[in-house]
Amino acid sequence: MGQFIDLSAKDGFTFPAYVAEPKGTPKGAVVVLQEIFGVNSHIRSVADGYAAEGYLAVAPSTFQRTKPGVELGYSDEDMKAGSALKAAAEALPKPGVLQDIQAAVDYAARAGKVGIVGYCWGGLLTWRAAAEVSGLSAAAPYYGGGMTTPEESALAPQVPVLAHFGDNDHWIPLDTVDAFKKAHPDVDVHVYACGHGFNCEQRGSYNAEAAKLAKERTLAFFAKHLT
Repeated sequence: MGQFIDLSAKDGFTFPAYVAEPKGTPKGAVVVLQEIFGVNSHIRSVADGYAAEGYLAVAPSTFQRTKPGVELGYSDEDMKAGSALKAAAEALPKPGVLQDIQAAVDYAARAGKVGIVGYCWGGLLTWRAAAEVSGLSAAAPYYGGGMTTPEESALAPQVPVLAHFGDNDHWIPLDTVDAFKKAHPDVDVHVYACGHGFNCEQRGSYNAEAAKLAKERTLAFFAKHLT
């Protein structure tokens, strides 16, 4: 079990981050980026899982600039609320929440090399971070909504990227994933027989087989680049 701490971005903005410590000396660090539902119980459990694998895990609240203390579930009402919060966060003047992610990476670096993983909106932010945040050694976006659009696909990652998608994701059409793969032959792209949100055990779209395989691949990817 971890705990929340306060971090400060370069512009002086203070925001909470959930930090899970591994037992013994960490073999690296993983920054975990939330979905549109806040640093909720699922995201905290993901961070705890990476800590159990030996990494210092840091999950920053990327909604803090638009609304403090967000912790949503997965109902239709929660989906609408999260979508509105995401829109507000995306409308922030640049660099927006990327400066908070930078602060989380800087904090995590005390444990060694830093990787980043994110889900849904966090997957998109992970992709952006791979191109624009310093101090990273690897990035693993999961079903990053929007990252396969021409504008986002035009970004150039500065670190190795492992990307996970579902072939039945109504938010990310498969033809855009194919175009993304062609645009980024150096990115290791995996497509699973499932829909959006397949990694989250609290969602109806959860797919245990796909989640297990994606986690195994991500752990191997981080082991290669972070340890």
